[in-house]
Amino acid sequence: MMVPGAIVGVLLAGGQSRRMFAGGDRGAAAAGGDKGLLDMAGQPMLAHVIERIRPQVGAMVINANGDPARFAAFGLPVAADTVGGFVGPLAGVLAGMRWSRANVPEASHIASVSTDAPFVPVDLVARLAEGLLGNAIALARSGGEVHPVIGLWPVALADDLEAALKDGVRKVLAWTDRHGTSIVDFAVTPVQTADGERFLDPFFNANTPGELDEARALLAARTGFGRSPLNS
Repeated sequence: MMVPGAIVGVLLAGGQSRRMFAGGDRGAAAAGGDKGLLDMAGQPMLAHVIERIRPQVGAMVINANGDPARFAAFGLPVAADTVGGFVGPLAGVLAGMRWSRANVPEASHIASVSTDAPFVPVDLVARLAEGLLGNAIALARSGGEVHPVIGLWPVALADDLEAALKDGVRKVLAWTDRHGTSIVDFAVTPVQTADGERFLDPFFNANTPGELDEARALLAARTGFGRSPLNS
């Protein structure tokens, strides 16, 4: 069994959030263009992600470009992409691998999550580790959709990934398919909100203002549920 101390959580905030901030509102100025800094129930969306991931890993790092000071309140290290040009989420995975190798040398893997997915399962890392089944990489799937940025990756593949990025590889699955990859399924669960029943995807991510409103409604459903799927 892989122990949490052998895994570094990598919080991917390196994207440009174009769809969320296209209109120039929804708290864009306060968030500095970072979706994860937008408010959900009185705290940044990223804080919800951190709360759910922290117990599952031995260390955490935020992957983000630009001024790292905007994340100072979280008390976590920030690692920028090591490959320039905003080449996609694989650059964030590589940055996490490089940071892990330099700062947590005992860690064998990183677990990546996006900072706009506030409902990630509290057993995500354990289930990905169990699902490796001898493969190198494990990726999450829900509702029949694979989530390429939600995964467990061996730090030992850092050099291979960097070479692939320099060769022009951009799609996550185009690289993971070169290595043994397991797909681990997570359930989509019905929840009762103030507007009626909805279905909660544990990897729901808020890419647009409308999706952010939906995430807030799902989060608000916690109050009437005890240990609902939102807090289990």
